[in-house]
Amino acid sequence: MQKTDFYIHSSSFIDENVSIGKGTSIWHFCHISEGAEIGEHCNIGQNVFIGKNVKIGNGVKIQNNVCLFDGVEIKDDVFIGPSVVFTNILTPRAFINRRTEFLTTTVEKGASIGANSTIICGNTIGEYALIGAGSVLTKSVCDFELWYGNPAQKKGMVNKLGEKIKG
Repeated sequence: MQKTDFYIHSSSFIDENVSIGKGTSIWHFCHISEGAEIGEHCNIGQNVFIGKNVKIGNGVKIQNNVCLFDGVEIKDDVFIGPSVVFTNILTPRAFINRRTEFLTTTVEKGASIGANSTIICGNTIGEYALIGAGSVLTKSVCDFELWYGNPAQKKGMVNKLGEKIKG
């Protein structure tokens, strides 16, 4: 693939062995780590960190100031709001190396995560699920569920458009 197939702002840093799909834009002050895979037609906002081996599908929109650490997989058409953080270890300690204990977090197709949410590792966010802004998600979420709060709790169901429905 030629570099002209995608856009990278000159202030961003891209490590070796990174895959970036056609039509993707990576904006100011981003760091994309070794082994990361970013699909086609994605928009990576300003000041985003994408860790080692993170996988991002096609058509994903990641807003400013988001951190995705090793162990995160984002499927197609996912929206991640500004300042969302994903963790990858449940019991971090500065003096203990737990890199072999990273837990996988998966965000399924079409899901949306609101601004300033924290996603605790080891969970799955189902297809077209909606996580409200400012939530702390500590559990897995099924397809089309609406969760919000601290800690986040199920508050209903949404349709494919993200509109709350009865159910």
